[in-house]
Amino acid sequence: MNSSISERIVTIRSSLPTSVKLIAVSKQVSAEAIRSAYNAGIRDFGESRIQEAASKQAELQDLPDITWHFIGHLQGNKAKKAIEQFPWIHSVDNLKLAQRLDQLAQQLGVSPQVCLQVKILPDPSKSGWSVPELLADLPTLNQYKSLQIQGLMTIPPSGLKDSEILSVFNRNRELAKEIQEQNWSHIKMQHLSMGMSGDYKLAVQAGATMVRLGTILFGDRY
Repeated sequence: MNSSISERIVTIRSSLPTSVKLIAVSKQVSAEAIRSAYNAGIRDFGESRIQEAASKQAELQDLPDITWHFIGHLQGNKAKKAIEQFPWIHSVDNLKLAQRLDQLAQQLGVSPQVCLQVKILPDPSKSGWSVPELLADLPTLNQYKSLQIQGLMTIPPSGLKDSEILSVFNRNRELAKEIQEQNWSHIKMQHLSMGMSGDYKLAVQAGATMVRLGTILFGDRY
């Protein structure tokens, strides 16, 4: 990619509806590159490793209006650090983790915004609730008052055709609507976190409110 980070950001932001938040996935990207993206107007950054994020967050403390999103698989033993470092966690993928996060949030006096990670199609390579599991766990999730459950996150299995990917995203939107219509007191379905560099246009078409873009903004990472 010959164009600069800022040029790519301007191009992509101008193609996104105003209802869609662009989260720049900055894992394996330097603090300097994050600063370039910030200067081009990005305020939301996604990281998937707690330790890697911590050093960048320290380096970028002079940019107070950044919102950090945790988007990687979160192990229970890293839950406390995740809550301390990230106001948003997109990858709450099981009931035990949700319970742990809720307890920690209560102790720390914070209210993290979270998305529940769901596997619309079976996929052994990814974490997340299956649709029936999630529906069964909603009454318990509704009791976790320190978590602000804001919506669903999904990643389609790799190797699907565009039409199949679109179908996954559409089903995720329908699932969120079904859950919203159940009128839970502590579960909101305002956000659909779906779509990455290769499929974000399909996600937007299906109603994504947040897309997580890395390679298409920052170039390939090794």
